[in-house]
Amino acid sequence: MRTVYDFTVKDRKGNDVSLSDYSGKVLLIVNTATGCGFTPHYEPLEAMYKDLKDQGFEILDFPCNQFANQTPGDADDIHQFCTLRFGADFPQFKKIDVNGEDAEPLFAFLATEKPFEGFGRGIKNAALNTFAKANNKRFGEKAFIKWNFTKFLIDREGNVISRFEPTVDMQDVRSAVEAIL
Repeated sequence: MRTVYDFTVKDRKGNDVSLSDYSGKVLLIVNTATGCGFTPHYEPLEAMYKDLKDQGFEILDFPCNQFANQTPGDADDIHQFCTLRFGADFPQFKKIDVNGEDAEPLFAFLATEKPFEGFGRGIKNAALNTFAKANNKRFGEKAFIKWNFTKFLIDREGNVISRFEPTVDMQDVRSAVEAIL
């Protein structure tokens, strides 16, 4: 059976990183953006990281510019923004595509393991659904991720446990992380 440990990704400097280096840890893998309405998620993510990293928790941050061009800039610009504005201290990887022909294989795997089930109810969620559908039409069946700040929870064996859309309350994400730590 395949796990996230079977994947190699690029760090923000372009070096290969085997996700097997995180074997035995609980992971939260997130596609992020610096200019999105969900960018403030960095704050509770960093708080969770500070509080739980000594228990074997890691957040893996993958910037992506496929959603309304909300992540302009290069790796250094993105990293500087995240560290100065939010104090983000968790590992940040190379800016990637999460959809389409050039999608990072890790994200295709994650989305196949835990497919999109919707953004939830309410006017805000309905509006996001409309934006996401319009944005993702160009990717067809390879529209794996619907918007920025989609989060995947991985257990200590590298299995995908949960998928959290950006509309999920961050306290619910934290509770799920704490439950498997």
